[in-house]
Amino acid sequence: MRKWFTRNKKEQVPAEDAQTGSEAAAQVAEAPSADSAAPTTTETATADMTGAETAAEQPKGLFRRLVQGLSKSRAGFVDRISQVLTRRGAIDEELYDELEEVLIQADVSVSTATALVDEVRKRVKSEHITQTDAVEPILRAEMVRLLESVAQPLTQPKKGELTVFLVVGVNGAGKTTTIGKLAARYKAAGLQVLLGAADTFRAAAIEQLEVWSERAQVGLIKHQEGSDPAAVAFDSIRAARARNADVVIIDTAGRLQTKTHLMQELAKINRVVERELGRKADETLLVLDATTGQNGLSQARLFSEATPVSGVALTKLDGTARGGIILSVTDELKLPVKLIGIGEGIDDLRDFDAASFVAALFHRSDQ
Repeated sequence: MRKWFTRNKKEQVPAEDAQTGSEAAAQVAEAPSADSAAPTTTETATADMTGAETAAEQPKGLFRRLVQGLSKSRAGFVDRISQVLTRRGAIDEELYDELEEVLIQADVSVSTATALVDEVRKRVKSEHITQTDAVEPILRAEMVRLLESVAQPLTQPKKGELTVFLVVGVNGAGKTTTIGKLAARYKAAGLQVLLGAADTFRAAAIEQLEVWSERAQVGLIKHQEGSDPAAVAFDSIRAARARNADVVIIDTAGRLQTKTHLMQELAKINRVVERELGRKADETLLVLDATTGQNGLSQARLFSEATPVSGVALTKLDGTARGGIILSVTDELKLPVKLIGIGEGIDDLRDFDAASFVAALFHRSDQ
């Protein structure tokens, strides 16, 4: 008998398009001078964790930091898997049931956990495996396969070409911090970056983004609190063209009080951006907080219905012992994870690589 675990999971925006505005109508915060305080970063727009380390290597550099950032998930997830495999002397249905329990308790959804364990079971049978210590490598391989099944790299901006990012997600998920860290990354790579403060309804959202623009030494387009988010998006793109910017990152509101209002607002921003660019935004990133577990999966479903999400930025992985949500987002929603946050440092927002992630998650100090 399998043991199942489950978890509990105002403002009206007009539907018409934003009125044509002008950059002069927006309050524009220019980039600070070169001697302003800014964080240091070793990341560039093209060099993160793109295979520099392999599973066979000892942790060093970026991989070591990834290992450290996933320590809580390792303790709450991988160590328990090892305990199950060590405690049981034979591969039987009870072992598979216990593996499934561990996955579900790590915030892997029931359907994803079941599918993952079923694949492990099939491989054990087809490869005639009888020792429990051979099960973990198979589970690791199946996790990588699942995560790579919809994998897509984050769009890499190029000098002299305008790249537009829309960033969506609920308040408190780490949306503003993700935007700030991306801005710092691209600024360090020598790109001209502009931020758009289109989260106009949340108290202090504009101020928080302004702080990040100052830290990263990039420009900011903002309107008054409560103004039309689509108008901010419009002015951000117009300003980017006027200044020959390479990257525009636009913050959007994350209010989930009513699905209708959210969809109207995001649809309006998308229409304005597409009209101004003559194409869709290069990325629409959904920021999810890994510590929210299955609620994060519900959020992902809602935002995916409201806007064409191109990928997920999964934040606060260093703060949870249940990082299994990353598997469910990939499996159930078919959304690629493109960025992960493994700490508060400005270098701790990483491009996602499935093989490196799983290798770091299962890494042990004696390896």
